[in-house]
Amino acid sequence: MEHHAFGLFPQDSSGWTRRQVLRAGALTALMLAGGSVPKRATGYAPANVPFSLGVASGDPTHDSVLLWTRLATDPLNGGGMAPEPIEVRWTVATDPHMHHVVRRGATLALPANAHSVHLRVNGLAPDRWYWYRFTAGSTDSPIGRTRTVPAPDSQPRELRFAFVSCQNYEAGYYTALQNLAEEEIDFVIHLGDYIYDENADWHRVRAHFPNSEPVSLEDYRHRHAQYRLDPYLQAAHARFPFFVSWDDHEVEDNYAALVSTHNADLDTGNDVSETEFRRRLSASYKAFFEHMPIDLQSSTASGALRLYRKCNWGRLAEICLLDTRQYRTTQPCRGANDRIAPIGDDIVVPCGEELAENATITGDEQERWIIDSLRHSRARWNVIAQQVMMASVDFGPGVGTFDSRFAGTQVRNVDAWDGYVAARNRLLGAVRDNAVQNVIVLSGDVHSSWVNELKADFTETTSPVVATEFVGPSVTSHFPTTFLPVISSALADPANNHVKFFEGTLHGYVRCHVTPERWRSDYRVVDTVARPNANVRTLKSFLVNDRDPAAAPVEAIA
Repeated sequence: MEHHAFGLFPQDSSGWTRRQVLRAGALTALMLAGGSVPKRATGYAPANVPFSLGVASGDPTHDSVLLWTRLATDPLNGGGMAPEPIEVRWTVATDPHMHHVVRRGATLALPANAHSVHLRVNGLAPDRWYWYRFTAGSTDSPIGRTRTVPAPDSQPRELRFAFVSCQNYEAGYYTALQNLAEEEIDFVIHLGDYIYDENADWHRVRAHFPNSEPVSLEDYRHRHAQYRLDPYLQAAHARFPFFVSWDDHEVEDNYAALVSTHNADLDTGNDVSETEFRRRLSASYKAFFEHMPIDLQSSTASGALRLYRKCNWGRLAEICLLDTRQYRTTQPCRGANDRIAPIGDDIVVPCGEELAENATITGDEQERWIIDSLRHSRARWNVIAQQVMMASVDFGPGVGTFDSRFAGTQVRNVDAWDGYVAARNRLLGAVRDNAVQNVIVLSGDVHSSWVNELKADFTETTSPVVATEFVGPSVTSHFPTTFLPVISSALADPANNHVKFFEGTLHGYVRCHVTPERWRSDYRVVDTVARPNANVRTLKSFLVNDRDPAAAPVEAIA
């Protein structure tokens, strides 16, 4: 099923009692003179500021950008706004002091959408920075900074951006985003796990609200609001436009399309009906839209959000952002076929289901779209930004080292593309068969850093390398340390010699610098997420040269 037939914007009828908590506010003075952020700022404004969740922009084109805010005086107690439409005025200028105004107008923040504002501003000049501000009543929002992309047929000499993922609030402070806000880049790609549905039972640094797994629309709104109150997340959004997508934790860990994780014999006795899970999906998707700088026009006629889309940086780069969660078939080898404890996690011994031709991680429509985009691209660099690891990795040599029962067997992560082998072969085979040059895949999800060479068919030893995959570290979410020696042992096996780099303990983001001649990815990591104000450094850098699909390490620069 390509589009899910559930309403994106239902009225909340959960009937849950709104919980009272200490009021939390947002960081005052998010930016000075163009969105710069005081790196060590820690102060908060009073909670009655209607722009307590900050401002953001996203999905820029060569002549427009999407602006976002949400009015909320009491964000963790239902929002605190009167249940009526509220006029919000907006201004766009070419200078950080808002003196040279080029666009202005007014719109309504509707209670049905939690008083969020999604405004597409058209008629802007290509390839330039702008500053924007909202006003409600006599109160001004912080000033945000955004930009347009170069004209479609232009030949830009460079692009600078960063990509991030996996920012579990409980797992630590957003020190990575604190440092990201000071980078000189053009935009940020967020690959998903923007919020987390589950509560951490280890490495907990700060607590989620509500202190339970969200199910209702009110729950998801509170969870998003708590994340949005973080000053460093606000600062990054106010500094750069974002391209955002989702993975599983925006709804429920490891869900697949309309199938809850509690189904398929993963959690016996706790199956969730499709009707019940549709309600949860509808609530979570609606809350996601309400808190993200994405266009309402992204929604389909049936009510789902179409989040796969593309951005062209002139003729230098075409970036295709995928959605590998909403349309996928259920992960293979689950339930009784899962031989490795704990039953229901990502790691399984392959059972043959992962090879099914009709298994899909993107859905048929999106698969045709991405392959067609690659075939007809006129860009120098072709970027696939998506959620889960695309490379094939056999953990069996490592698992077998520590558990003789699995010696000589393959072990795969089937929540990633290793669970959808035929779909991966169709995509990477199309890259090979159409001689698509300079394909770069950006991935998140696994809370660790990887650099992988991607083969057209990993089952064939002579299959050519057709792309490089950069898997970024998490912002805060932890990788299980007990699995580190398993990976170390597995990567020493020749079956995994296409993996060129792995690191599983540090958090951060990947900064990319693109020119016609080369692609550079810098793995930027922070010392700790247990406290704010941690320093950032470049752990490792890799280069991909024009028309050479393999990545080579370069000396890291602090």
